[in-house]
Amino acid sequence: MTIIRRLTLIRALSALLVLAGTGIAAGPALAANTIVVDVATGKVLSESNATQRWYPASTTKLMTTYVALKALQTGEVSADLPVVMSRAAAAEPPSKMAYPAGSVMRLDVALRMMLVKSANDVAFAIGQTLGKGSLEAFVDRMNAEAAALGMRDSHFVNANGLPAPGQYSSAKDLAILAVALRKEFPAFSDYFSTEAIAVGKGTMKNHNGLLGRYNGADGMKTGYICASGFNLVASATRDNRTLVAVVLGAEGPIVRERTAAEILENGFNTNPRSIRDTVADLPVSSGPPADISAAICSPAGRTARANERQEEDKREDTFGSPYMTDLQRTAVAVPVDLGGAAGAPGIEAGTRLIAAYGIPVPTWRPARPGEPGFDGELPVGGASGEEHPASPAPAAETAAAGGE
Repeated sequence: MTIIRRLTLIRALSALLVLAGTGIAAGPALAANTIVVDVATGKVLSESNATQRWYPASTTKLMTTYVALKALQTGEVSADLPVVMSRAAAAEPPSKMAYPAGSVMRLDVALRMMLVKSANDVAFAIGQTLGKGSLEAFVDRMNAEAAALGMRDSHFVNANGLPAPGQYSSAKDLAILAVALRKEFPAFSDYFSTEAIAVGKGTMKNHNGLLGRYNGADGMKTGYICASGFNLVASATRDNRTLVAVVLGAEGPIVRERTAAEILENGFNTNPRSIRDTVADLPVSSGPPADISAAICSPAGRTARANERQEEDKREDTFGSPYMTDLQRTAVAVPVDLGGAAGAPGIEAGTRLIAAYGIPVPTWRPARPGEPGFDGELPVGGASGEEHPASPAPAAETAAAGGE
């Protein structure tokens, strides 16, 4: 029996034991699909059901990021490219930044918002902007890049990972993507390791619980919709050796992070020279992606996650993992905000995008001091008139829409 097969059996048994402890009925649909790959060699250090098609949820945003970083690296666009929030983008459900239509931000800022907050509206806006007004054109580009990378079990229909027919991937394919991101764009690695963003007076933390808690953790992206369960693409570096791990279908964020820490630790303790198979050697799957909505978003599933959070407060080990520690400091936040876009061609492109997709309909407001028609009285609530606040209140997250 090969090392990979032995580790696969161990992970499958561990998944069943974890599920038994949550009160959710154990079964193949809920067994977390996992893989660990050595970035330098492409060797598969462990895997479990890594080729099964799965809903990627917000890990889709890594593919959106890949297309954007390739455009940046080739000089097609600059970090100052204006990303415009169209009406369609602003209407996307949470998780989101909730900026109004017509808002403009730098591509650099938009990428950080998308990767840290997992902002669906910003991902949509990035797609439209890089697609020159057409999200469909951008998605075609996502699929072309995925095919070029060898992601044969993946197909994308949007830029943010919200539920949609025909959108699927696999642990294997997401590992291929993660390896490509780490190898092709080392200069942009800080996008994935950003612990938090500071927006106005507020701070939004990264959903990736490994950052700052697992030794060497340095990326990449979480994902969650009811159909997928809790997903994570994670990377970690120790002694100049980088591994990527993918966990799909975990029944909660705590179990997801715990699983990722465990398989990464096993990976660092595995000598890649003893492994023959690379991620490219794994077979291609077929059929529709698994849908575990009935278990994940059932009353029993929600209760199990609530119980897990309560148990977390009682544990000595962070997330119940001997490989993780509590974050003993404040998460490092990178300031982000609207505006700051530069470059006449980009501004013109952004203006055309606004024209194509509409801007907010103007509404009447009282005249302000110094304006024609001001009668000396201020309206109730003062005269700040922040119609496009730089730090909107975080939108409520919904389980079905993709809260990570």
